[in-house]
Amino acid sequence: MRKNIKKYRKLAGFTQQELADMIGVSMHYISQIESAKPYKYFTLIIIGRIADALNIDIKDLFEKQKEKTVI
Repeated sequence: MRKNIKKYRKLAGFTQQELADMIGVSMHYISQIESAKPYKYFTLIIIGRIADALNIDIKDLFEKQKEKTVI
């Protein structure tokens, strides 16, 4: 999910700070959600706010990313 949040945020052209401002959290909080070691406690309410701010369906944030294969 963290990679999807970052992907859709970048596609929407938002910085972490802009997204944070839109949903009422700190930029550090967004950074933690997107990091490889995400913040342990974030709610579906926050995920819903992120999806709304990015104008996507919440299920898009839970899609599996295609693995890159190296030949």
